[in-house]
Parts: sequence; structure tokens; C-alpha cells
Amino acid sequence: MRTDFHNPARRALKNPLTTLVLLLFAVFFVLPVLWLVLAATKTDEQLVHSNPLSFGSFHALRANWNALTGYQGDTFFLWLRNSALYTFLALAITLVVAIPAGYALALTEFRGRHTLLVATLVVMLMPSATLVVPLFLEMNAVHLIGSMWSVILPYSFYPFGVYLAYVYFSTAIPRSLLEAARLDGCSEFGTFRRVALPLATPVVALVGFFSFVANWTNYFLPYVLLPQSDQFPVQVGLGTLLNDVPQFNPTVGSLAVQRPELALATLLAITPVLVVFLFSQRFLVAGMLAGATKD
Repeated sequence: MRTDFHNPARRALKNPLTTLVLLLFAVFFVLPVLWLVLAATKTDEQLVHSNPLSFGSFHALRANWNALTGYQGDTFFLWLRNSALYTFLALAITLVVAIPAGYALALTEFRGRHTLLVATLVVMLMPSATLVVPLFLEMNAVHLIGSMWSVILPYSFYPFGVYLAYVYFSTAIPRSLLEAARLDGCSEFGTFRRVALPLATPVVALVGFFSFVANWTNYFLPYVLLPQSDQFPVQVGLGTLLNDVPQFNPTVGSLAVQRPELALATLLAITPVLVVFLFSQRFLVAGMLAGATKD
């Protein structure tokens, strides 16, 4: 018996246009990543003259690793530690603030609720770069420029997370459960902690993932607010390494960084995001589909 009618994926792949579009997207996204992985296994000369998609050697990979880890001592690992510190502290604050805020906007009535929701949407839609100068002035006013809190506190301000929590609690939590808890004598905070929060695991994972990615990949804000090299997160550190590549900056001296070393540094910088995604994808799918259907 033919089952094509019951298999949408197989029917879609029989359409040559669909197949072509999928192949084009695969080539567009996969080839650059593959080139980056292979570039870390080559010498600088091999990177320029050999096949772009050929494997170099494990010896060259080890040499690139030694050169990268020897760059100004353990500076690159210091940048990674800084990124982890800034990102996870900001993530903890974001979850503590954004999830209850989304619940309050979705399921409680208070004066100014509509205005606060509109303000959250407006700030969420603003490009993050437009907020860098106001944030710099605020951090300077409270004398936090150059401290880790000048980065962590702005990182923690995450209106998109509030909006995600608002949408989830508005659509995916049965109101009858909350009303039953209130009738049983739970306070509003008790209802949130005992009923709503245990059901909100998907949106907590979703907010946590997007906040982690946004904080880990943020370049402009720490570049402006952190003046010392030993305070840089890894994204700003990659900019420093780029400035020390002779092909991009002919004035570099003894601190020259070769292009395969820069490729290896880029791979190490994006690895935490990949690991977090792989471990949280089940919750991410559940969070994105929450509220899509109702019984």
C-alpha cells in the first residue's frame, strides 16, 4: 500500500522546486561552517593555496591550538571565562525577573498594565545598538563603567523574554487551574510558584536559550563599556585577534595571529551556543509550540 498521502515530508521532497530550495539553503548555511572547521586544521599557506574544503592535518591543528592558547599567556581562555561569567549571571537575573513579569502581565490586573505591556513591546522592537549610548550614560552616572556589572545589568534587561513569558502564560496555562489554586487559599505568588511555574518549563528554557545566545554573542555593548583587555568577553576578544592578523593589519608586530588560529578561536567561541542548543532543543520545540493548539 502506498503511504505517500500520509507522509507530507515525502510528498514535499517529490516537488523538485522544494528539493532545490532545501539544497540551496543547505549549501548556503553548511558550506561556510564546514570551511571554518577545515580551516582550523591547516597552516596559513595551506589555507590560501589548497582546496578550500580539504582537510589539513592534525599536526597543523595542534600547532594552531598551541599558538592560540599561547597568545598573551592564557588570554583567550580568560575571555571565555569572562563570557561565561557575564552570560550566566545575567541569565539568572533575567529568568528571575522576566518569567514573573510575563506572568503578571498575562494573568493579573493592576493599574498601568496596558502601558507597561506597550512599553515592553516598543523596547523589544528597538535595535540593541540604539541603546548602547543611553546605557553608557546610565552606567557612567552610577560609576559602573569598567566593572563587570556595567555589562551584566544591561544584559539582564531582556524585554523579549518578558514578552515570550507573557504569550505563554496568556495561551498555554488553563485559567481554571489558577482559579482552583486561589479558591484553595493560595496567594497570587503562591499560585505562580506552585501552579504556573512548574508548568512553565518550556518557556523558561526558551527565554533562557535566547537570553544566553544574545548575551554570549553581544559585541558592541562590552566593547564600549569595558576598557581593559582582561575584562573582554570572547566576542570582543575575537575582534582583538582579528586586529592582530597581519593580512588585515600590516602594522602588527610580535603578537601576529595567523588566519587558521583565528578560525579555531571562532569555533571555540561558538561551541557553547551549539552545546546549549543541543541539550535544550526538546524544551525549545515545546516552548515554541506552546499555545499553538487548545483543547
